[in-house]
Amino acid sequence: MYENNPQPQQPYVLPSSNLALISLIAGILGFTFFPFIASIVAVWTGYAARKETRSVPPTASGDGMATAGIIMGWVQIGLTVVGICCAAIYFIFIAGLIGAEAMNF
Repeated sequence: MYENNPQPQQPYVLPSSNLALISLIAGILGFTFFPFIASIVAVWTGYAARKETRSVPPTASGDGMATAGIIMGWVQIGLTVVGICCAAIYFIFIAGLIGAEAMNF
């Protein structure tokens, strides 16, 4: 008489982490418009997002976005440090050339 037709259950999909999205966007901005500041934001929010996505039980998805933001942030921070070191070496070299030239007179 009454048929018991079970309805298929929809799988529960976790929402994306806002921090992971911010980390990814800041990582991209670190390479384009705001090199050092956006890179720090990318690393900071990336680690916070990974904590959120790897909690038990997870409260959000987006671990890949967080990881990408962390990687881009650290790469840009490394490039900034290398650039500052190269600029310092350049100015020390130029100062040495000017000093050596002044000694010849």
